[in-house]
Amino acid sequence: MSTPRTLVAGAGKLANEVRVGLGASAGQWTDRHALPPRAMERVTAIVHAGSGRELPEIVGFCRERGAVLIELSTGTDVAALAQGIPVIICPNANILMLKFMAMLGRSGPWFQGSRITITESHQADKTSVPGTAVAMAEALGVDPGAIMSVRDPAVQTGQLGLAPQDLARHAFHRIQIDDGACAITLETRVLGNTPYVDGVRRIIDAAQSHPLERRAYGVLEFIDNGWL
Repeated sequence: MSTPRTLVAGAGKLANEVRVGLGASAGQWTDRHALPPRAMERVTAIVHAGSGRELPEIVGFCRERGAVLIELSTGTDVAALAQGIPVIICPNANILMLKFMAMLGRSGPWFQGSRITITESHQADKTSVPGTAVAMAEALGVDPGAIMSVRDPAVQTGQLGLAPQDLARHAFHRIQIDDGACAITLETRVLGNTPYVDGVRRIIDAAQSHPLERRAYGVLEFIDNGWL
């Protein structure tokens, strides 16, 4: 049996996609007790994509073993919980999207005073905080409570232009900036499952290839450092 270097925590779609996509290098957090002690010593990263119930135990594991925690879930307040370990907070795991968000972070203040609206759309069963949209709002100085969330298939296909076959797994964001005389629309689409898996793999590799301090990193810091 292959020895995993990464354990994935969570039982939802994203967690399962990441675990399967990483292949033999990844195992499931809930199966860790079946691994021999020497195999557990080889685990250098935990990817968390769950509800947060397991986070205290995961943080303890990372603190004891010197493993890095990669947080894919939103709304867990992991930065406050995971004191004393390196944790990478990823509101999104698609590298191209991360670079776009890094660009927004730098340029957001330029658009103060303009009318800005943010619309996000995901599959109907997504009930968690839309972390990418919140990060966009914060970069642009928009109240996250003003984000327009769309889950209605009729609106997704009729108004947002999404194809019916993409509704089951997608992430759509539209930013509209208007000053009256000029209007700008920025739109992003992530379709299917694999874009996140490749991004998580690259984030893990970057975390293991560079010395990290025992603190919380926003994944955009990795972008700024040229690690991704």
